[in-house]
Amino acid sequence: QVQLVESGGGLVRAGGSLRLSCVASGSIFSPANMGWYRQALENQRELVASISSGGSTNYADSVKGRFTISRDNAKNTVYLQMDSLKPEDTAGYYCRMVLPWNTYWGQGTQVTVSS
Repeated sequence: QVQLVESGGGLVRAGGSLRLSCVASGSIFSPANMGWYRQALENQRELVASISSGGSTNYADSVKGRFTISRDNAKNTVYLQMDSLKPEDTAGYYCRMVLPWNTYWGQGTQVTVSS
């Protein structure tokens, strides 16, 4: 059973930075495609950034140039470095792992950006 545990969320002022981490249990991390999603209040969950098993990255237009996704396969961890944060970045942030046979989600970590 795969478990994803996010951490690193919190309250920050606009212009500040946070680094989110997502640790995956088990030994199947390296072939997985990983992603960070966010959901604000009544909005739909949306993709923020993704990173493939080979290291290719993809970003939502709203975060390009501000957020950086990375992974450390030795630590079964994916990171999201968030810089120049804006109030509209306020949301619950969720880690997702995609494997050929299943998709897993973490419980999320809250990010709140004050103006």
